[in-house]
Amino acid sequence: MATLKTPVHENDHKLGNPASPVVLVEYGDYQCPHCGIAHPLIKRLISSFGDELLFVFRNFPLQESHPQAMIAALAAEAAASQGKFWEMHDVIFEHQRDMSGGALLHHADALGLDLQQFARDWKSREVFSRVEQDFESGMRSGVNGTPAFFINGSRLDSYNATYESLADAVRGIHHV
Repeated sequence: MATLKTPVHENDHKLGNPASPVVLVEYGDYQCPHCGIAHPLIKRLISSFGDELLFVFRNFPLQESHPQAMIAALAAEAAASQGKFWEMHDVIFEHQRDMSGGALLHHADALGLDLQQFARDWKSREVFSRVEQDFESGMRSGVNGTPAFFINGSRLDSYNATYESLADAVRGIHHV
């Protein structure tokens, strides 16, 4: 069974209770239709499990099959520089059909981001390195497609694009 080679750390994007007994890590690609399907399932999972779950998102843009995934990941990380990672993350998935540069700038503006800072950060080496680090950690953990989930460090192979497959995995860990 594949395991998470890079443990959850302070620079990860996290939602939920840091002291939770269950940690779910997703390696995702903003242009991947399967990640688009998983997005509302994850939101429901976070809502349902509350303090019993910590969710971590890591960027895994598959540029060969999803040419706009990298600019979307960079946009999310640029928004993170202004404290709006999750807002940008959500809006990108909610508008997955259009990830052009213009659309991403529009989202940044709608989120109230400083557009000059956003543009600088979007093109910065620091933001690119952040996405690259997530991608490399996924590669080390055996990720070769998205979404890839790890629950408490072990690859979740039972995910089948349903809420139940995620909820059952969380329940199984939580009640062990």
